[in-house]
Amino acid sequence: MTFADTQRRSEENRISPVFWVLLATLATSAWAVVSGYGSARFGVFLFVVSGWMVSLCLHEYAHARTAMHSGDITIGAKGYLTLNPFKYAHALLSFVLPVIFVIMGGIGLPGGAVYIERHRIRGRLKHSLISAAGPLVNVLFGVALLVLVSSGAFDDQDRPAVLDGQQLTVSAFPAALGFLAFLQVSASLLNLLPIPGLDGYGIVEPWLSPKTRRSIEPFAPYGMLAVFVVFWQTSVGQWFSDLVFSIIRLFGVSEAYPVVGHYLFRFWQ
Repeated sequence: MTFADTQRRSEENRISPVFWVLLATLATSAWAVVSGYGSARFGVFLFVVSGWMVSLCLHEYAHARTAMHSGDITIGAKGYLTLNPFKYAHALLSFVLPVIFVIMGGIGLPGGAVYIERHRIRGRLKHSLISAAGPLVNVLFGVALLVLVSSGAFDDQDRPAVLDGQQLTVSAFPAALGFLAFLQVSASLLNLLPIPGLDGYGIVEPWLSPKTRRSIEPFAPYGMLAVFVVFWQTSVGQWFSDLVFSIIRLFGVSEAYPVVGHYLFRFWQ
């Protein structure tokens, strides 16, 4: 390997300043909420949005890194390994819409962003693993957050949150962690649905016949939007929320944490 190749590879793997800014926002907003500096509700909003965007970057990075090790050697040159959201193929689907979904309905739903040259990858299992890598990040992120909340390390009974004029024994920062965990769990479950355009379909697609894949392909761009409409307009959304809460309770975390966290997150209300 030449010096030029080494330098190029270093550039392809260098973490972008944009991602460092997101991490700095996450850390600063966490400190503000924990210390009680400024508006707790706006601090929770910044913490959840920046944390959600960090998880989206890591989600796409997992897709890209797995694809590179599976045979797509063009991944690095496209900037996908720098954790820079502006390098991804569809910033609207990958970051703008997921954040809007969170603000409107509290639904965690990552979008597709990494363009993978699938013809370079051999083996159906590798294709499935590439699609599964992103949701796995959300699973790990969600578990880590729920473990933090259940530990009680950040509970501060001297500064409980307030919901509809009533004080609750849930303080702001663990509530923010709980709501962010809710987003990660919901994103994991939703994105694993075998619906065109979601990673769940990407996992099963390599095992379908070519005729079936061709017939489904035209619907792929609308899968994520269709899921959001169904969850927003029907009772499916409430059923799904109950499912997510039941998973959260398995970790010994009360649903009061994400509920209060969602309330604090919507600081404009």
